Amino acid sequence: MSTPTVKLSLSTPVVITMPQASAAWEQDASIGELAAIAETADRLGYHHLTCSEHIALPAVEHQRRGMRYWDPLATLGYLAARTQRIRLATNVLVLAYHHPLEIAKRYGTLDKVSNGRLILGVGVGSLKEEFDLLGAPYDDRGPRGDDALRALRASLSVPEPAYHGEFYSFDGMVVDPCAVQDHVPIWIGGRTLRSLRRAVTLADGWAPFNVTPQQAREWLGRFELPPGFEVVLPPPAPLDPIDDPDRTREILADTAAHGATTITTWFTHRSLQHYLENLHALAELHPPGGSA
Repeated sequence: MSTPTVKLSLSTPVVITMPQASAAWEQDASIGELAAIAETADRLGYHHLTCSEHIALPAVEHQRRGMRYWDPLATLGYLAARTQRIRLATNVLVLAYHHPLEIAKRYGTLDKVSNGRLILGVGVGSLKEEFDLLGAPYDDRGPRGDDALRALRASLSVPEPAYHGEFYSFDGMVVDPCAVQDHVPIWIGGRTLRSLRRAVTLADGWAPFNVTPQQAREWLGRFELPPGFEVVLPPPAPLDPIDDPDRTREILADTAAHGATTITTWFTHRSLQHYLENLHALAELHPPGGSA
């Protein structure tokens, strides 16, 4: 059984190290090893890879969030030069940490150097200590984030953007280069019903974390999703396409049945070579690009 309409992507290893999920080899992995993963996924037709953002985390968050987060702009810029087709997704940028035009300039440049492969994943954030460190307002991060999303949509592909909202207002400024895509996909991360509501009303997709497939399906059933709306869900357990292909097919089909249009894959792996073997084995079970 296959699920041909569902695309496969990478929850990229190495760039985040989580105590409960990361393999030991990732701790000292090099940029060359990361590039080998990206190049392999690119050749095999995986839809996108990811890189998240945290600037500084409290040490007490180690067990819950991990400690290592590669900077997404530097990382995705390098990987853009090593790949041809795979899309580059921030998963996620915290909106309150940046002015919308700062995002439009920096990630618009990434869209240009990658020939239009940017997916801008964003969220409103939840780590108050990091907000306080950066001097970013925390209590109104929801409405401020909504205004930032409107400002971004008005700015990402426009060299002379203009926007006037509740928190952000600008015109008469030039942002060059800007994104080359006419419409950069914006996905919303988060783990609440509010994040899905924000995605449906202000963005192009929803890429939640720590949300079960059952919860995602129940929430998705409350909305009429716009045409082309992306729902990016991880499987509830690591995939094992090498040793248990039948179970892997079942998990993919079940995740799709709960509303996923793209499945963010992850594996139990022992080494770089084992990870690459998993990528190949999964691509043989299911076309990563989502076509039969």
